[in-house]
Amino acid sequence: MGQDPSPGSAPVTEAQDPEQIQREIERTRAELGDTVEALTEKADVKAQAKQKIDQTKASITEKKDELLGKAKEASPETVSAGAVQASRKARENPLPLVAGAAFVFGFLAGRITKG
Repeated sequence: MGQDPSPGSAPVTEAQDPEQIQREIERTRAELGDTVEALTEKADVKAQAKQKIDQTKASITEKKDELLGKAKEASPETVSAGAVQASRKARENPLPLVAGAAFVFGFLAGRITKG
């Protein structure tokens, strides 16, 4: 009593019907539940990171499949000797590829935890 009513709600007067007050309470509870659910999702950093990683994996897989399709379409004559040599080097020493993947993963993890 003596407090201002919350914004968006009608002031309680004796003319209000108890059923109307009950409907207002139920609407407020539903809004509060939606707000709590939204805050819970925002606060779940682990789930957000997992979702971002899953999206990144899907994107990488899609790009890989696209590149493999293009490579299969290319005839052996069109593949340059440099590309064959680079491919051979990557198979012999995968460290640069692994280091690049680790860098990308670290970068994404850092962006997710800050954002």
